[in-house]
Amino acid sequence: MPALVNYSGDDDFYNGGSFYTNSTDLGRLCSISSQVDVYCPPRKRTRISAPFHFGEAELEQNKQPSIDVLPDECLVEIFKRISGGKERSSCACVSKHWLMLLTSIRKGEYESSKVVKENVGSNSGDVEMILSEEDDGYLTRCLEGKKATDMRLAAVAVGTSGHGGLGKLSIRGSSSSRGVTNFGLSAVARGCPSLKVLSLWNVPRVGDEGLCEIAKECHLLEKLDLCQCPHLSNKGLIAIAANCPNLTALSIQSCPKIGNEGLQAIGKLCPKLQSISIKDCPLVGDHGVSSLLSSASSVLSKVKLQGLSITDFSLAVIGHYGKSVTNLMLSGLQNVSEKGFWVMGNAQGLQKLVSFTIGSCWGVTDVSLEAIGKGCANLKQMCLRRCCFVSGDGLVAFAKSAGSLECLQLEECNRVTQSGVIGVLSNCGLKSLTLVKCMGIKDISLEAPLSSSCNSLKSLSIRNCPGFGTASLAMVGRLCPQLQHVDLSGLCAITDAGLLPLLENCEAGLVKVNLSGCLNLTDEVVLHLTKLHGATLELLNLNGCRRITDASLAAVAENCVFLSDLDVSSCAITDVGIAALSHAEQLNLQVLSFSGCSGVSNKSMTFLKKLGKTLVGLNLQHCNSISTQTIELLVESLWRCDILF
Repeated sequence: MPALVNYSGDDDFYNGGSFYTNSTDLGRLCSISSQVDVYCPPRKRTRISAPFHFGEAELEQNKQPSIDVLPDECLVEIFKRISGGKERSSCACVSKHWLMLLTSIRKGEYESSKVVKENVGSNSGDVEMILSEEDDGYLTRCLEGKKATDMRLAAVAVGTSGHGGLGKLSIRGSSSSRGVTNFGLSAVARGCPSLKVLSLWNVPRVGDEGLCEIAKECHLLEKLDLCQCPHLSNKGLIAIAANCPNLTALSIQSCPKIGNEGLQAIGKLCPKLQSISIKDCPLVGDHGVSSLLSSASSVLSKVKLQGLSITDFSLAVIGHYGKSVTNLMLSGLQNVSEKGFWVMGNAQGLQKLVSFTIGSCWGVTDVSLEAIGKGCANLKQMCLRRCCFVSGDGLVAFAKSAGSLECLQLEECNRVTQSGVIGVLSNCGLKSLTLVKCMGIKDISLEAPLSSSCNSLKSLSIRNCPGFGTASLAMVGRLCPQLQHVDLSGLCAITDAGLLPLLENCEAGLVKVNLSGCLNLTDEVVLHLTKLHGATLELLNLNGCRRITDASLAAVAENCVFLSDLDVSSCAITDVGIAALSHAEQLNLQVLSFSGCSGVSNKSMTFLKKLGKTLVGLNLQHCNSISTQTIELLVESLWRCDILF
């Protein structure tokens, strides 16, 4: 041992390398080291400054070839030579990196697309046989909320190419942190040239770059819907106008950077534009609207302008150039005066206008409304919402001048009175009248006899007008004997005495009756209704009529033949009434609602099962007397019926 400890050998350092000149000898030494004990005198460690190679032959044998060592340029060239969309989809599933590479390739850069183009050029007669079915563009995709990301869009762009091509894409509610950006939209543009419909709602991270890519690649685009896109400006819209000549419908809402220049380009470069909708865009003014309407007047049929800072000038342009407009909606135009609407009507350009909706426009008065009636000879549907300067007299004058008017709807027009409503019904051939929240109507009994009846009126809807009571309803009943649809929901003031004359005067037979929220009606009304109109009645809504009892259900079961929809929610209904319904052999109810009927209990399970043979919808919400076990048995038994509980 002392000899070993005190051994003094050569202390020189060896600068790298090996003791053996032949690496094979070293490998042999290493291979026998596990079997032979070799004595090596202690030496100072050497600092290795060069790579230490051994076993090179064995390393070369274990080394396997891998496609990952190829640069992206080579992978892209390989992907371009993949023949079909299904094979490309399989490649996209390998990794995100491959998916990103595939989205960087345009549809026309694939070799299969080039071959198709060459064949089409050389054999024009066989175009239909050569063209691939991948470009049809009949697939629809919708991404909402957290699902709207660039990665999903990239997957859609690659995946749809092998299954018919993407035709409609809707992105709604993208996240502000990791939502859709220009990259995702560019991926769709490169991979889906067949895109025809694009809808972008609330995508704050998408800007002009993404929309320009869509315009550059998707020349077949027909419909574009932009809502709450703060970074989109005129640049993107001008690109769409320049590259998408097939655009037929454009909707822009709450896009603060889009203004007159973009609309002007759309009007000049999109000759097929048929529908335009602009809402809450502060930069849009008279210049943009007038340029758009004057340029695209030949085919433009639908126009919606809401919440814009336009003036009388724009309405004059509409009245002069809107010769093809059939549907017009003007809402929230605070800078338009009475003169603007008057000029629009007197311009005589809206001869094809069929449907007109005006909301919250202070310029609509009795004078301007009469001018609109005279200037729109073919107007059939008119809707006025929150037009506070329109009175009953103006409404009567409008009804007389608009000879083709069929449907009239008034919402929150508080200067319209009972005499105005009666005057409208007496002086025109209306088919439908709707009154909603018109607070100016008061229930007054008229001593003078009614001049003439309105035999053309088929549908009457008076909702949430608290002043419309028994006297008003009785007069309407005498005026309109041909009613088929009646909606009186929310009229708390009417009673049996007011409704019975209307029921007795309806000669054609009522088909749909909605009396929800009429708190003072009793079983007497339902008894008369079913006896007089049971042969034609198809829908009956008594929701919230607290004085309706089982006697009404017994009358329905006895007299109604074609009734398919019955709602007695929050009524005084018990198991006895349901039993009476179940015993009616002629009934084929499809929708039945007992929501909030505390008198319905577990005893009705047998009757509900019998009724369930024809039911597709059953509402048992807030029926506290029915146990959970009974509900589960009903769900199991009535498996074809959608049960709410």
